[in-house]
Amino acid sequence: MSQVLERGGRPELRCRLMARAAVVLAFLLAKLPPRRIRVILRVVRWHAKPTTYEQALAARSDVVAVNARCAGSYCLQRSLATTLLCRARGTWPAWIVGVRTPPFAAHAWVEVGGRPVGEPVESSTYRAILAVRPMSRR
Repeated sequence: MSQVLERGGRPELRCRLMARAAVVLAFLLAKLPPRRIRVILRVVRWHAKPTTYEQALAARSDVVAVNARCAGSYCLQRSLATTLLCRARGTWPAWIVGVRTPPFAAHAWVEVGGRPVGEPVESSTYRAILAVRPMSRR
C-alpha cells in the first residue's frame, strides 16, 4: 500500500490529505473535455521524474483508500487522482485512456513501462487512444 503506514494498514494523515486533494482535483479535471485534460496534464508533468511501478501502485492504493468512488468503477477519476498524486510526490506515470470493441467500452488507467498499475487482466484488451506519458530525457 502506501509508502508510509499507520498502525492498522491505513496511510498516515499526511498521505491521506494529499490523496484526498488529488481526488478532488481529479473530480474537477474529469468534468473537462479529453483534449483539455491532456493539455493540463502535459503542463503538470513538466520536470517530473518517471514513476516506478511501486510508486504508482502506492499512489493508487492511497487514492483507493480515501475515496469509495475511486475504489469502484470511476476509472477516469481514479487514474487522474493517481497521476496527480504521483506528480505531487515528484514523479509521473503514463496516464492512458483506451477503448475496446465489441461491446464498446472505454477505460482510463495508469501504467509504468507499458504495464498497467493495479488493473485487472482484462484491461489488456483496451487500445490506447489518448496518453500523457513521462517526458523523455534528452
